[in-house]
Amino acid sequence: MMRTCKTFLIGAALVAGMLIPAGSQAQTVLDGAYIKEHTKTQRVVPYTYIREADVMWARRVWRTIDLREKLNHPLYYPTEPINDRKSLFDVVKQALMVDGSITAYDPGPLLQDDEFRKPLLPSELKDIFLRVDTQYTENIYTEEMEMVVQEIPLESRDIKMYKVKEDWIFDKQRSKMDIRIIGIAPMKEIRGEDGEVRGYAPIFWLYYPECRYVFKNWEVFNRENDAERRSFESIFWKRQFSSYITKWSNVYDRQISDYKTGIDALLQGEEIKSALFEFEHDLWNF
Repeated sequence: MMRTCKTFLIGAALVAGMLIPAGSQAQTVLDGAYIKEHTKTQRVVPYTYIREADVMWARRVWRTIDLREKLNHPLYYPTEPINDRKSLFDVVKQALMVDGSITAYDPGPLLQDDEFRKPLLPSELKDIFLRVDTQYTENIYTEEMEMVVQEIPLESRDIKMYKVKEDWIFDKQRSKMDIRIIGIAPMKEIRGEDGEVRGYAPIFWLYYPECRYVFKNWEVFNRENDAERRSFESIFWKRQFSSYITKWSNVYDRQISDYKTGIDALLQGEEIKSALFEFEHDLWNF
């Protein structure tokens, strides 16, 4: 009787080993009802060619996208990458540090150079994304000051704004106002010695026509329908973001904040925005 029970237990163990795969042979699990391929295989829609002779009117505009606004949350969240989505900054970081598919440009010593003059080296990018901070703390045992070196990574949650440089062009050949984003720059907080936020400054500039090929293959959350998610490129192409104008081309080359502050600066930006939209409308006002 004992021999029969042992034989049965050994047989059951062998059968169980055959049915339950080992941890090293775990099968791939599909987290969803279907394989998502649409966004990952999308191609960039090429820009329409514009001849200089057809440009009847043009104006350069700088604007700021504040990710704290509700409409812009799809560009900010998730702050930590998840299975099928990343924030815009994490997409940029991967393209720069892992894929090497785009180039970052130095904003200059005053952080005001947006003309894509100096590409940043990989070592310079590494210093931007991983800052080394040195502090002196008191040793509780020896009561002496000791130097502590701490590495502080630049994370997605630290990027609260983006600066955008774009051209507004009226093409008389097509009788259409064309908006072309030229550059985009993530901005981080600038803090004073007291720890208070003094403003925001660009970390680096990205040439947007180059970024389009990266942004086109990453999904953005759609509040209404998970099956109809758009890409980052679609968000910028269709202007589905909220922003305010900080500068447009002028003889003094100054920003709105140089001559107006507070609510007056915002109202001046809205006045410029109205002037841009009304220009095309007034062309057809007989």
